[in-house]
This record gives sequence, C-alpha cells and structure tokens, in this order.
Amino acid sequence: MGESLTEQTALRLIARAEQSVFGLTRKLRKRGHSDSSIQIVIARLRETGLVDDRRYARLWLESRLNRASSPWRLRAALHARGIDNDDADYAMEKTLDEDAEQQLLRRYVEKLNRKGKYENAPDAETARQLRYLLKSEGFSSSAVRRFFD
Repeated sequence: MGESLTEQTALRLIARAEQSVFGLTRKLRKRGHSDSSIQIVIARLRETGLVDDRRYARLWLESRLNRASSPWRLRAALHARGIDNDDADYAMEKTLDEDAEQQLLRRYVEKLNRKGKYENAPDAETARQLRYLLKSEGFSSSAVRRFFD
C-alpha cells in the first residue's frame, strides 16, 4: 500500500477521534500499511499539527478525570497509550490543576471508605498511612495537606 492510501486511512481515523502517534501507528499497521509509509505519513501529520501527542494526552485526561482514581494511574494509562514522560507531564500539569486534583483525591478517599479501608475520621496512625498511600498514588504534597486541613 502506498503513502497516499496510508494518508487517507490516517485522515479517516483522525476525523473520527483524536489520535496519538502510538495509537495511529498501531491502527495503520493493523490495516496492513508498511512501516515506511506510516513513518512518512505520521511525520507529515505531526508537522501540520493533525497529530499531537500533547493535545491527545490533555484531551484524554480531561475525558477521564471523573472516572480516574489517582494521578499515578492516569499517568500509567497515558504511558500505556504511548505518551512519553514530557508529554504526560505537560498534560498532567495543564489538566490537573489544584481544584481538579483535590476533587480526584476526595473521590479516591471516598472509594477507599466505601471499601472499608479507611475511616472518615482516622486516628493518627491511619491518617499517616493514608497520607503515605495518597503520595504513592501521585497526589501532590499540597493536595494531601489541604485534604487533611
């Protein structure tokens, strides 16, 4: 298959939904396009801005914030979609502001409470364990501190 057919297929996929380089490459390979034409087409699409991993990551995060459990899990999901650390950092910074992070943290703790893991008014040791868990899940120190204040 030639570049023009690869480009047509890529444009149809982009028209349906935002695509990452990794995802678009995988979809084009699955449809039988050659690696060389895929690389050329994706390079051209990146130059024109039709494929942008930062934009994809931001939009993907925005669509998942209400269902997500923690920043660490969001980041892991981005990596699984082929998003590199720089683009993931950018997307997390732009999408997960203080308020969004606080809401995510509250939902995460509520979910733990429903599972009976932590009490609503934890003792000092339980609070220490919860702080550690929240930080290990990628919540910022300031968000954790605000939660306990």
